[in-house]
Amino acid sequence: MGNIKVLDKEFELFISYEKIRSVVEKMADEMNEKLEGKNPLFLCVLNGSFMFAAEIFKRITLLDAEISFVKLASYDGTSTTGKVKELIGLNENLENRTIVVLEDIIDTGITIDNTIKQIEAKKPAEVLVATMLLKPDALEKDVQIDYVGIEIPNDFIVGYGLDYDGRGRNLIDIYKVVE
Repeated sequence: MGNIKVLDKEFELFISYEKIRSVVEKMADEMNEKLEGKNPLFLCVLNGSFMFAAEIFKRITLLDAEISFVKLASYDGTSTTGKVKELIGLNENLENRTIVVLEDIIDTGITIDNTIKQIEAKKPAEVLVATMLLKPDALEKDVQIDYVGIEIPNDFIVGYGLDYDGRGRNLIDIYKVVE
């Protein structure tokens, strides 16, 4: 697909689904090896991570793995607000569990830093972070990221779960804004 328009912005193809699928398969293989015998709870950060979480989780071969969801928000339009709102909290007992947080994208690190702190308060055995996309140039927080799919520049993107004011999440590929 060529350029697309989402609301008032034009976007161009940036990362194809084929590349995404290849990266996700590699990440899942690594997780299967490193998480063997740990009874992991995968924690999908909604809304953006739903596609990434589904792709990862259907490739996890560990029979004792579980998945749950938390909904957080820190964006308004195309920019971060710098504040994280917990919209749907954690209901599972995390004590002595290995928690794998699944994020669609880490840019400033504010959301994942807040999420890790909330999880650590529940006394897990360990907290691991997996992100499909990382914007290293945008990081403001020093956070440990255990699994990184693709590092990207600080462009605004949509698709594969990522949105622009709620639109574009359903795109299978990832697109970046045309300036």
